[in-house]
Amino acid sequence: MASEHEDEAVPARGRGLRTGFTTGACATAAAVAAARWLLRGETPAKVTIRLPIGREVDFEISQRARDDDWVRCSVIKDGGDDPDVTHGAEIRARVWRPSAAGLHLSAGLGVGTVTRQGLGLEVGGPAINPVPRQMLGEHLESIAADVVRSEGLAVEISVPNGEILARKTLNGRLGIVGGISILGTTGIVVPYSTAAWRASVGQSIDVAAANGQQHVVISTGGRSEQFTQRLIDLPEVAFVEMGEFTGYALKRCVERGIRAVTLAGMIGKLSKIAVGHFMTHVAGNQVDLLFLADLARECGATPAVEQEIREANTARHFQEIALREGLRGAFNSICEMVCERSDALVGGALAVECILFDFDGSVLGRAGSTDVAS
Repeated sequence: MASEHEDEAVPARGRGLRTGFTTGACATAAAVAAARWLLRGETPAKVTIRLPIGREVDFEISQRARDDDWVRCSVIKDGGDDPDVTHGAEIRARVWRPSAAGLHLSAGLGVGTVTRQGLGLEVGGPAINPVPRQMLGEHLESIAADVVRSEGLAVEISVPNGEILARKTLNGRLGIVGGISILGTTGIVVPYSTAAWRASVGQSIDVAAANGQQHVVISTGGRSEQFTQRLIDLPEVAFVEMGEFTGYALKRCVERGIRAVTLAGMIGKLSKIAVGHFMTHVAGNQVDLLFLADLARECGATPAVEQEIREANTARHFQEIALREGLRGAFNSICEMVCERSDALVGGALAVECILFDFDGSVLGRAGSTDVAS
């Protein structure tokens, strides 16, 4: 689950900024410190763990506590220069010997519980992703393999303010309740990553499909999603904020057997999709004002208005001119082209509808259909 903005890869714009560490890496370090204390009586100020990318990293131990039959250590998460909601959170690991062999993982205070299918985790189990689980297992077995296999070792991961932090993530929509997820595939958080967002888009579509949704709404942003929720009566799990990843989202829907998609957004990104740009980040693809000017001409714009649009500053500026001149047909044309481009991208495997909103939520254009053959 990448809903807390943890990263998978290094984008160009992240280079030169300070990287941080995932909750999975922090939880592993805390568990290693606790296990060493419980099993060996050691209380190191730092512990070293090996990240999935092969890099060894030292983590400072923040707090320690113990009772008659358990010990607990914690690490303060450093998210680097990433705008990560879990930056500065205390990641705790409480370790004890259970009555059964093996490694037993559980969610404590502030770590979520999985309530929906589609996340690759057991429903009812802790929201600790597969790679952090693997990291915990490998490191704890390296400390005391015989203990884990014969007597067993129990590890509870907790985050004291995790339930509050989770409100700033997509966890509730994904069916993770009660706290954050313990995440990470590399162990590293890369600043301002797009990879984390892309991963969360894919996971949101997976959850929608696993919960029986045949029609999903993919929106370019939070406001577009909210506007669409007023128009289309679908469960919350069917709404996915795809951001820039239009092509990826459409293809993922096909892969997961979803049959219909409503694509919702505003003039800037939808005008990019209309000309075939399915990765709509501003740094990669600029709004094509020549295209918009040609479209306005086809809808009856005078040469003077057409030239004004060619010289416009932004897509929003085009929108203002089109509304002023009564060229509302241009908005429906953009939606029709979005549907055509999307249909071509997925080879007709989806029924596609497109809705273009004004910035106050008014519908400027709409085309396509989500009706599918039975």
